[in-house]
Amino acid sequence: MAFNYDLDYSTLNLREQPELYKVGRGEQGVLLVEPYKSEILGHWRFKTPELAQISAQTIYAMFEEYREHDDFVGMDMARKFIQMGYTRARRYANYPGGRKYNEDGSIKERNIDNQKAQAAQIFKTYWDKIRADQDYLKRKKAHQRQFG
Repeated sequence: MAFNYDLDYSTLNLREQPELYKVGRGEQGVLLVEPYKSEILGHWRFKTPELAQISAQTIYAMFEEYREHDDFVGMDMARKFIQMGYTRARRYANYPGGRKYNEDGSIKERNIDNQKAQAAQIFKTYWDKIRADQDYLKRKKAHQRQFG
């Protein structure tokens, strides 16, 4: 089921109402779902490989902490931030300023930034770890079965 963009996320606490959370595709809702957005966003950095390493480690530790508290929504939101670390760093690695398209809609020529590419790889390592995590995958399926 797709992420539900119709809810008023500014007034919801999805830790208290996990039944309202829909996993959606990819990073959908990553900057909406509270209290997780506020808990994780301040740790999300990808400007340099050093910052990306600290960020990915911290967010992954939060993923594990959410697991310890049997909080699937928190686990999935941490996964989304790690995935977004990869996709954003990769975009900025390929295109200065993160913009893929010129004003006329044509695609800009790639200009690889090795620092951002390294940052992206750091996040990808953690994202791959989560995608292979059988406990996470089992919890994800259970949440989707129970709540859509």
